[in-house]
Order: sequence, then structure tokens, then C-alpha cells
Amino acid sequence: MREVRRMWHYSTMVVLTVLTAGIFAAILIPFKGIPLIPGLTELRPANVIPVVFGLLFGPAGAWGAALGNLIGDFFGTLGPGSFFGFWGNFLAAYLPYKMWGNRPVGQVRGHLPCFVLAVLLGAMGCALMIGFGVEALRLLPFSVIAAAVFFNNAVIALLLGPFLLTLLEPRVSRWDLSWTEIVDPEDRTPGPAPRLGLALAWLGAGGGFLLGLAVSVGLVSLTGLPSLAALLAPLVAILIIGCFLL
Repeated sequence: MREVRRMWHYSTMVVLTVLTAGIFAAILIPFKGIPLIPGLTELRPANVIPVVFGLLFGPAGAWGAALGNLIGDFFGTLGPGSFFGFWGNFLAAYLPYKMWGNRPVGQVRGHLPCFVLAVLLGAMGCALMIGFGVEALRLLPFSVIAAAVFFNNAVIALLLGPFLLTLLEPRVSRWDLSWTEIVDPEDRTPGPAPRLGLALAWLGAGGGFLLGLAVSVGLVSLTGLPSLAALLAPLVAILIIGCFLL
């Protein structure tokens, strides 16, 4: 996770962060008029951006997705849940590029299973973070918001992601804008335990998302158990620990 902090020392990465945020917000804002859940989320074709720009620009894509989502919230959905939306969209870009590793982005069709898993991991991490937040704040049941976020992230990215990557990657490479070409090797070293971190990320994101849905829709009874938010908190913590180890 070192690159998440060190990228701010590179002016090009800062510019890519602003570019990502601007493009993400610019696509988000027109669709604010097509709400899926009024006041909280809407139809979001822009959700292909975190995955694609995360793979291309690494931490700049992650910070840009988080900031772009926050900017978009100012146009109709800003509220206490925006804090969790910020970090949820950060994870929607961060987890896919960390799982993708050193695979060539231009050959995404040759690594399609890994791409699918990376998208699903990012979508579940984002859905868990946002769903946990709105559940803890008692804004909306976990199942409603988490399902909408997961659908928006996973389906859109799986449908449009390979096409956009195929279109953009040659240009990004030609202009030397790939994050691995900008950030020095010592500033993008893996975390202390990347394999363990990835396992914890899957456990936290996948386990938390599925447990939250099961409890929220009544497949698992909460009788005698703590609130759903309290039940999910350890899994959110596991996800966060995994992110630091990646």
C-alpha cells in the first residue's frame, strides 16, 4: 500500500488523480436524474471508471474514483453516507489493481478469469463498505444498498471494462502514463504479506457482503445476535487489514 501514499510526490500521478475524478464525476452527474434508490444511489454507467482507471493508473485511479464519487454526491446524494461512499469507491479501484498485479493490462482478454475475479472483489469491497455505513447510520437496510452497489459496479465493469481497456491501454502506454512507468520501483513495493492480504481481502469483502445479504433478507436470524452493523464490523476490519498487507 506504499504507493497509495507515495504517489502524491509525483506530479503526473496527481494530474491523473484529478483527471480520473473529473471524468468519473462528469459521467456520474447526468445520471443523478435516474435514481435507483432516491437520495442514495442512481444508475451509474460511470462505475466502469474505477476498475479501468485503477488498472491503468493504480493509486491515482483509486484516489480519483473516491474524489469523483464525492464530487458527484454534491449533486443530489451528499450526506453522512458519503464518507463510506468515498472509501467504497476507493476500494472499487484499489482491490482490482492489487489483485491484477503485474499482468499486462493490454492483454486483459487473455487474463479474463483474473479480470472477472478482480471486478467481483472490488464490487464486493465497495458494496460492503457502503452497505455497512448506511446500515450503521440506519439510513437503509444493508441488502437494498449493497445489492444496488454490487450490481452497478460488477455488471457495468464486466460489460464495458474489457472494451475500454483495449481501447485505452495502447494510448496510455504510448504516452508513458501507466502508473508502473511513473512511480519508482521503491515507491511501489508490495505490502508486507501480499498473499495473506489478498486472502483477507476476499474473506472480508466476500464474507461480509454475503453475510450482510443473508442476514438482511432474513436467511439468517439475528435473534440473540448483535446488530447487523456490529456483526459486519469485524469483517470490515479484516478487509481493511488485508488492504494494508497487499
